[in-house]
Formats: sequence, C-alpha cells, structure tokens
Amino acid sequence: MSVQAKICGLSTPETVDAAVEAGAGFVGFVTFPRSPRHVESLDLLKALGARVPTNVIRVGLFVDADDALIDARLATGAIDMLQLHGAETAERVAALKARTGKPVIKAIKVADPADIEGGIAAYAGVADRLMFDAADGTLPGGNAKAFDWTFLSGRTVPVPWFLAGGLNPGNVAEAVRVTGARAVDVSSGVEAARGVKSTELIRAFLGAVRVL
Repeated sequence: MSVQAKICGLSTPETVDAAVEAGAGFVGFVTFPRSPRHVESLDLLKALGARVPTNVIRVGLFVDADDALIDARLATGAIDMLQLHGAETAERVAALKARTGKPVIKAIKVADPADIEGGIAAYAGVADRLMFDAADGTLPGGNAKAFDWTFLSGRTVPVPWFLAGGLNPGNVAEAVRVTGARAVDVSSGVEAARGVKSTELIRAFLGAVRVL
C-alpha cells in the first residue's frame, strides 16, 4: 500500500501545479492571517483550487475560525475538506461537518505519548482523519519541528491519519518506517524560505514518498 502525501501551504499556481504533477494526493490552502502561507484573496483561492484535478483533494486549513470565515472560503468552490489546526472541540468538529457537509481533518499537537491518546479519545469518533503534528513552535503547524516518531510506533489509530511536523525530502522515508504512517503532510519542509514553496523541493519530497 502506497503512502499518500499532502503538500500544505500552497499559494501560487506554479507550486500547485508542481504538487499535482508530482503526485500529491492532497493540496492544502491556509486561511490564517498570522501564517506566512495565508491566502488572503478569495479570488486567488478560487483560481488555485480550479487548477487542481478532481482526483486530488483540496484541503482548507483553519485555526479556530468562525462560521463566516469558513463559509466565505467554501463559497469559492476551492475546498473539499476542512483541516482544523487550532483548539477546536469535538463538538465544533461535529457541528462543522454537519453544517458544511465537508469531511474534517483534526490536527493533534503532540509533545508526549499522552497527547496521542488524548487526541484519539477526543476526536476519533467525529473527525474523518487525524493529523499528528509537533506541539512546539509559534504557529499552528509549519514550524519545521518534529516530535518523537516512536510515540506512534506500533500504535493502532482507529481512523486514517497523517504524520506531520518537520518532514522533508531527506527524512520522510525514515519517518514512515518508524511510525507506519500511510499519509504524510509537509509544509515548511518544501520551502526555499519561510512561506515560499520550492517546486524542486515539492518534487523531491513527492519523489521520496512515491517509492515507499
């Protein structure tokens, strides 16, 4: 079984095209003004989403967003799935799924094994997928920090999940070997500078994933 990859924080046509052409299963667009990857313009979001073929899932990343913000983004037609990367409760996840009709990824910030247990207990019953990301850093995701992958070694997670946090073309194979992840998420690990995606690094990351 192959490993799926999500390239998150895309904000230009060139990088979206590179991700799609190199085999990403998911592409992510960030809606969080404090992030250097934030896509401010609804017109740009719509245009980027329109470049993505239907076999690639378009994910909108939100951090404790209100309904109006999410609705405005969904109205562009550029988002197939929501990624909630803040302190959203299980009740909020369930309410958003019911109201929008979109599947939801809930990010779990991991500093120790108990965070994984707690995240599974809280969200596995409502989220369609989980994402285990490093707890360190100033932003919710995109900090190039990894957590101890052995926390996930041999662990059964009852829903599909992504491994995130500090992945790059050079370490993704080892990360998958240790954790058993069937899906990986990268943002800062394919950037030439903070918030600036590199088409070469996107291709290198997806090339490394493709052989797993």
